[in-house]
Formats: sequence, structure tokens, C-alpha cells
Amino acid sequence: MRQSIDGVSFAQAIVHASASINLQKQQINELNVFPVPDGDTGTNMSLTIGTAAAELRKKQPKTVGEAASVNASALLRGARGNSGVILSLLFRGFAKAVKDKDTIDGRDLAIALDFGVAAAYKAVMKPAEGTILTVSRLAAARAASAAREHPDDPEAVLEAAIKEGHVALEHTIEMNPVLKKAGVVDAGGKGFLIILQGMLDSLRGEALPEGAEEEGTAAPKEKAEFGAFSTEEIKFGYCTEFICSRDTKKDPEALRGFLNALGDSLVLVDDDDIIKVHVHTNHPGRVLEEALTYGALQTVKIENMRNQHTEILEEAGEAHPQERKVVPPEKTYGVVAVAAGEGLAAVFRDLGADGVISGGQTMNPSTDDILREIDRTPAEIVYVLPNNKNIIMAAEQCIPLAEGKKVVVLPTKTVPQGISALMVMDPEASEADNTAAMTEAIGRVHTSEVTYAARDSDFGGFAIKRGDYLALSEHQLFGTDRKLEKLLLRLAEADAQQNAEFINIFYGEDVSEKDAQKALKLFTEHCPNAEITLLSGGQPVYYYMISAE
Repeated sequence: MRQSIDGVSFAQAIVHASASINLQKQQINELNVFPVPDGDTGTNMSLTIGTAAAELRKKQPKTVGEAASVNASALLRGARGNSGVILSLLFRGFAKAVKDKDTIDGRDLAIALDFGVAAAYKAVMKPAEGTILTVSRLAAARAASAAREHPDDPEAVLEAAIKEGHVALEHTIEMNPVLKKAGVVDAGGKGFLIILQGMLDSLRGEALPEGAEEEGTAAPKEKAEFGAFSTEEIKFGYCTEFICSRDTKKDPEALRGFLNALGDSLVLVDDDDIIKVHVHTNHPGRVLEEALTYGALQTVKIENMRNQHTEILEEAGEAHPQERKVVPPEKTYGVVAVAAGEGLAAVFRDLGADGVISGGQTMNPSTDDILREIDRTPAEIVYVLPNNKNIIMAAEQCIPLAEGKKVVVLPTKTVPQGISALMVMDPEASEADNTAAMTEAIGRVHTSEVTYAARDSDFGGFAIKRGDYLALSEHQLFGTDRKLEKLLLRLAEADAQQNAEFINIFYGEDVSEKDAQKALKLFTEHCPNAEITLLSGGQPVYYYMISAE
């Protein structure tokens, strides 16, 4: 029987818990009840605690107070999605309870679990029962009674908490009507119990789960190792992109030959009216001068790739250590938006967003990802547009973490809401007026989305079959069909679109331009009173994203 937990054993417990949930994350994802292919609770919780495990491996704290503090800090910055944020809050409260302790016993552990629950409930504006909050609260209550029986046995206290947690988890089906319809338990609650079980297994000396990655093993890389080469090895330093008009009769192939001699990674698209170019070069000025001999420049973008590489190394900790770079304010307002798809990202940039974070459904950015873009935004007040209900909480965690800037998180739940909010922002207006105007703009937008069913389901009276096309209206199921065109027609005839003055149709990465034009024609015919715009959003998961105002 272990009588106490020190810093080393606590750190090992978190590493073990991280390995446990990583192996079971897909099972948790599949508990996400709606048939839309967006089940990501397991992934979010795994990535969140994985950040903490990596940090604890590096720090190797000696006291439990230090270990819990490192864990809480890493969890907060690595938090993804609502489940990840709540997990970070549970361990933040835990850390406060043990901050001055070298070791903790069973009684201390129970108190720390209770502190965690209090922190989570306090931070969640409208706590919903039948969720991870319920499971953690009832588990902590049982830990308290177990501690009275076994004050010197943290393993017994944790085991009792887990057992009660599983009882509570089974009851979430009855407590939450959405879960009851689907006949499943809460995904976040299950993930939390897997984490606690992993910690208990570690305290009992059990080996990491079979198949879990142990420190020092060679795992497949999820991204390029930018530290494998130095900044000085970049031969051509400027990524240069432009579009110019074809105002002369000069042959674009001659331009191709000229640019090949000045750089590499050349892509030249010759259209009837324009020439679009991407090239890496050390002489962007000469590139643009030559381009002007073909026609007027319409767009230009030049980026210093050596600077970008250095920033990547610094963020990854592979360059010389230094404080995170916070760009000083040069203007009053800045905007950071979250969007999945290059087309959607381009819309936000064109409207003036300073930073666009790649993310959305199934790939929620972490608090640290959002904070990094806030740091890079040269503004006194930075508006954050999460554009997804599962990213709002992670964005809100940035408010106290930002240095030298005020962060305002607008609760945009869809990309169209974010676009409408950004369109009304006035650089000359007061913060109060801007916030009010942007919030009002959010409320004017009606969003519909078309995706597919990832699993069979019976939801809200709809018998849904895997592979069906699904239409969502304000995140609620609007209808299903085996034929996409029929579903689009029903959306076009719905009140939201019939009463709209403006309709924007963003088509996703799996939709051809030809099919998108058919959708445009359909909406144009059936919504004669609206001004309709078709845009390539490039978003995953959703074939179409439709905004109506």
C-alpha cells in the first residue's frame, strides 16, 4: 500500500494516464452522439493531457506541488475543445489544493479532487448535468468519504472515486436527454475516468498499456522536424506570390523561364485574363518588375521564409531559448479567427483578420495555438472569433494569459457568424460600440450546413443511415436524404433562405466547382429575392456551409 504520492510518482501517473487515453481515444470519439462525423472528445482530451505528459517528462519535478503546477499550466495551454478545457480546470483546482505540499496522502488527494470540481463548476457558466462535471463531482464526493476510512491510502481513495465515477457515468444516459436518445454514456466523463484509472495503475506500479509509446521509442512523426536543418540552409528566402493582368501580348512562357532562373518552387498559372505566380526567390523586386511588363499587378504577397523558419524553431523550443515573442501594439484593434479551409481563411484575411488559425470541427486548436496568434497581433484590443462552439472555452482561457493586450472573445459558433462580425468592425469606434455591433451582427446570421452521416442513428424522429446526406440548421438536424440535390432544394425553400436578403454559399474541399455551380443555380432559382454569392471555402467535413441574412 502506497501511503503518499510525491512529485515523481504524480508525474509518472500523468504520463501513464496520457498513454491510457491515447489508446482509447477513438472509443471515446465514437460516443459523440450526433451522427455528424465530428466525434473528437477523445482526441481533444488525449492531446490536452499529452501536452502535460510531455512537459512533465522534461521538468521531472520533485514535489507533488511542483508537479501539479507544471501539469495544470501545460493542460491549460494545451487545452482543446470543451472537454479539454474542463479537464484542465479540474487539474487547475487540484494544483491549488496541493501547491505547498511535498507529498500528499489519501486525505489530501480527496481534498484536491474536490478543489478541482469546484474550479470546473465555477468556470462553466451553465453547468450541464450528465456530463464530465457530474462524473467528476460524484467521484470526488466518494473520494471524500473514502478518505475518512483510509486517510493514509491514496490508492484506496482513488479506486473508490473511480468506482463511483463509473456508476455516475452509467447514469448520464438518464440525466441527459440527448444521450438517452442515442443510448450512450457521456464521452467526456468516460475520458476522465480513463485518465484517473491510468493514474491509479501507475501508482500501483503497472506497466504502460501495451502499444503505448514509451519515452525514447521512435514514433511516426506527425509534422516535419524543422530543427533538422538550419535557417541558413534555406537557399531562396522569399516566398513571392502575385497575380498580374495580361495587358500585353508577351508570352507567359517567357516569364516562366525568367523566374526559373531566379528561384525555385515555381508555379505559374496562365489564364485568359491573368497570370498567377508562386515562386521562392532572393530577388522579389526583380520578379515583380518583370511581372509588370506583362500587366498591372492585382495582388502581391511576399513572406520572408528565413524569419518564418526561425519563429517555428523558437515555438518548438529548437532554437536558442527565449521568451515568447509578443508583438507590441501598433493599432487599436486586431482580429484572430479560426477557420478550416484555405478559402475560408482567405475570406477572413481579405476582411482584415490579422491571424487565421487552421481549425474547426474535428480539429480544435489549443489555447496555446490561439494565444500564439494573439501575441503576434499588433493591437491593443484583440477580438477572437472561435467560429465553433467547441472552441469558445479554449479561446476564453487566453483572456488572463495574454500579455500587454486586451482579449475579447466573441462567441461565434459558425464561420458565417465570424465573417458577419468582422464585416461590421469599425477601427474608429469605441470598444463598447464595436462589441455591441459585432454581437448584433452575429445574431442576424442564420447558418445551414450540409454533411454526411458517419454512423446509423435514430435522432429526433429521423432514421439516419450511414452515408446519408445531413442538413443542419443552427446545429439542429434539418433533414436527411440519399440525394444531395434534394436536400439542397429543401434548404433553399426553407424560411431562413426565403426571407434572406443575402445568401453566401461556401463549398467544401470535396465539392467540385461544377457541382457548386449547380448548387448556386438551384438557390438562385428558388431564392429570387436574395443576392447570392458562391465561394470556395475548402472546408473539410461540410460539403456546403450556407449563411443567410
